[in-house]
Amino acid sequence: MGGIPSEDEDREREDDGKDIVLDPRIQDAIGKSLKAHYDDLISAPIPDRLLVLLAELEAKERRNDQ
Repeated sequence: MGGIPSEDEDREREDDGKDIVLDPRIQDAIGKSLKAHYDDLISAPIPDRLLVLLAELEAKERRNDQ
């Protein structure tokens, strides 16, 4: 019928058994972007407050083990 497809029409397209595949160039760009963000997170220093909380947790666990 033309126009904007309804939700039911969209659902039928998604459920027709065909996989939606992204262009390999888009997949590559997404992968590179995710890796760059992940590398930034990994190289960032751990905040002091988190280190303090971890130390407190470890101390509490040691007390409970005794």
